[in-house]
Amino acid sequence: MQAPKNHNIRWFMLSLVFLATTINYLDRQVMGLLKPVLEKEFSWDEKDYSYIVMAFTTTYAIGYLAMGRFIDRVGTKIGYAVSLIVWSLASIGHGFVKSTVGFLIARSTLGISEAGNFPAAIKSVAEWFPKKERALATGIFNSGATVGAILAPLLVPFILGHYGWRETFVWIGALGLLWIVLWWRFYNIPEKTKKLSQEELQYIKSDQIGQTEEQSKVPLSELLKYKVTWSFTIGKILTDPIWYFFMFWLPAYFADVFKMDLTKPSIPLIIIYSGTTIGSIGGGYLSSLLIKKGWAIGRARSFTMLLFALMVVPVMFSKYVDNMWMITIIIALATAAHQGWGANLMTTVGDKLPNNYVSSVIGFGGMLGSAAGILFPLFIGIVLDTFKKAGNINGGYSIIFFIAGVSYIAAWGIIWLINRNSTGNSVSETKI
Repeated sequence: MQAPKNHNIRWFMLSLVFLATTINYLDRQVMGLLKPVLEKEFSWDEKDYSYIVMAFTTTYAIGYLAMGRFIDRVGTKIGYAVSLIVWSLASIGHGFVKSTVGFLIARSTLGISEAGNFPAAIKSVAEWFPKKERALATGIFNSGATVGAILAPLLVPFILGHYGWRETFVWIGALGLLWIVLWWRFYNIPEKTKKLSQEELQYIKSDQIGQTEEQSKVPLSELLKYKVTWSFTIGKILTDPIWYFFMFWLPAYFADVFKMDLTKPSIPLIIIYSGTTIGSIGGGYLSSLLIKKGWAIGRARSFTMLLFALMVVPVMFSKYVDNMWMITIIIALATAAHQGWGANLMTTVGDKLPNNYVSSVIGFGGMLGSAAGILFPLFIGIVLDTFKKAGNINGGYSIIFFIAGVSYIAAWGIIWLINRNSTGNSVSETKI
């Protein structure tokens, strides 16, 4: 079925999800950019900072499953709104804490509430888009993470320089409260959207599995029967910790190795995070294009994910590069590849399962992916502190980059093994 002309309500709904994801990553990126300032303010070392990152990733892991189940129960509109209100207030709360314990509490609250973004976003895409457009739609909203990461190095130094680190948290955290007004006013599922044409509704429903109108409780034991639950989860476990490193430590990496002044706009960071926009949208576009050309959905997703896994490999050779702009390009390719990888990985869940399973599976896999990221920041902190004391901080970062370079290929290989005998033509064929 051809896409209807001049009927694009689904893309407007996607723009709301894009804005929410932008705010999500803008809020979480503030901490990394303020790291040097906060280290001086509270006398933190690398290990102290890693504990705070661990507080976020631990509660993010718990929140992924809890919020995913909650969103499948109450629906996308209510679930997304609750998630964003809480994380906006938590972000604002960072500006009022006066101790390391206060940061641990604020960061933990942010983690558990921000975890609702991707389960809600993927569920929204599954509700509003046919399969052949879902990877592109996912890539577009997922690029909001990039936009948030680009805006952060521009906004944070400006607010920090003029007002201070406390006001930086407050001003940026308040943006989410403005989004709530738009979301509550305009968003609904297709069946309850009055301005949606019958033609566009039929197009949206043309290849969807199962019902979207009713919210039903799906037992966790049922979710664990599906191959896609485990392939998605393995992908998250092996690659989410790497993305946390890219998000939380890249500003410090450029400050430590290349003596970058993080109180000023950081051009290398802007280049790196700009590249992730291309990766996210490009990754979604490529697999959608292959499907339109007649490729099987699973084959198109797998080929695209392999391509992006290979793009991350060069980052493991970072220790041989001492030019800041060359390493910027290599890291930009890796982070862009992660976003292209993630856009397709997340889409595989909606490809193979009914819509009322989607948030729960995204939540389950996201929980274990974040759990894998709980210990990784501690490992990073120990490695960097050890090499910093030895006067070779770049050597510590080289170990982390090497792990990043092999993680995506390993993840793709395991995912291929899990799904190699699955055609994906029916829900029953995707069971273990």
